[in-house]
Amino acid sequence: MQAVILAGGKGTRLYPYTVSIPKPLIPVGDVPIIEIVLKQLASSGFKDVIMALGYMADMLQAYIGNGSKYGLHVSYSIENKPLGTIAPLKLMEGLDENFLVMNGDLLTDINFKSLFDYHIKLKARATIATYTKETKLHLGVLENNEEGRIVRFREKPVLKNKVSMGIYIFHRSITDYIPGDEYFGFDSLMYKMTENNDRVFSYEFSGRWFDIGMHDDLVTASEEFLKNRAIYLA
Repeated sequence: MQAVILAGGKGTRLYPYTVSIPKPLIPVGDVPIIEIVLKQLASSGFKDVIMALGYMADMLQAYIGNGSKYGLHVSYSIENKPLGTIAPLKLMEGLDENFLVMNGDLLTDINFKSLFDYHIKLKARATIATYTKETKLHLGVLENNEEGRIVRFREKPVLKNKVSMGIYIFHRSITDYIPGDEYFGFDSLMYKMTENNDRVFSYEFSGRWFDIGMHDDLVTASEEFLKNRAIYLA
């Protein structure tokens, strides 16, 4: 199995840490998040990893090398300008027929092999790992009928929405949607694929998932990793 790790962003929400270090090298607990991700992929049976780099690419390449210390073959695709989450795939040669794509700043205990197998079983063109996110609205919510009469009131309701985890399995043909050497994100891909009624499926996950994109998230993920290290690095 082949994986693509998206690690080219500047990580501006984690400033000032990311002034001197790329976000994937920021420690979660006492281990850089990219090292956790690579070890998880290796233990799940992945052998080939392509890293999409941009910001501080040299530092990441120096740290990871050819991936042999993780039992992987790691190669690199460098973008000279920000291309978003999907456009970097257009630059890559040697993509497998089906491959995993994920952000390089996620702490999760998802079973990558099960996700991959699910995608193959459904003969999907894209499979999105999804998580039900609860958001408490700190306001009272009013609902009215057509004449404006209030018919329902909810005080500070908890809203539940299915969100993307930043982990996907794609069939190589999705690159046909990518216009070229220009910014093209996951949102653009989903708009196009759903408009075309393409075979896009959700893989629902209810385990542990942390995005370290912001300071509070990094603190929470670090506490979780130190508490349950064996779950993430079995």
